[in-house]
Amino acid sequence: MKILLVDDNQARADAVMDQLKGAGITIIVLPQTGESLAEAVIRHAPDVVIVDMSRPDRDSLDGIREVSSHTPYPIVMFVDEDDVGFMEEAIDAGVSSYNIVGSAVPDVKPIVKAAVAIFKRYQSLAGKLQRAEATLKERAVIQRAKTLLMKQHKMLEPQAHRWMRRQAMNSGRRMVDIAAELLKESGEPL
Repeated sequence: MKILLVDDNQARADAVMDQLKGAGITIIVLPQTGESLAEAVIRHAPDVVIVDMSRPDRDSLDGIREVSSHTPYPIVMFVDEDDVGFMEEAIDAGVSSYNIVGSAVPDVKPIVKAAVAIFKRYQSLAGKLQRAEATLKERAVIQRAKTLLMKQHKMLEPQAHRWMRRQAMNSGRRMVDIAAELLKESGEPL
């Protein structure tokens, strides 16, 4: 597992690195001086990103938002102070695990494992949601095309459905493609 560790406090970063190494995680990379979080993620392609902020601010979430909007990664955040509003913003930005640590460095290994599990679960649900939304859009296109056939050719709904299905089978295409073509030919917006 490769970890990208982002922390301005070198002593704390060293303590976290020691814990990670003690847990068997030997590939730990750091961003270069002046490098943004997004640039570091692109350069290193880590499995997990750990961000440690002694004084979190909302501007610092911009880098996390940028990473999450392009190629999401499990992101673990450690902060020194409890701030519910900031926690909610951090999670909205893409943080998988938000941890208040104060001055002591926690046992990082279970936190990283939990963040990865939560991230994978979230990604799975997001994928299922995207597929469901795509299916609903396809069904809406098919329904609109059937309605068009019913109006133009005085067909009943089952007849329009069979006609579109037959066209799809004969041409080796999907029904939604036939439906979209019908709507396009008639000048209907998709």
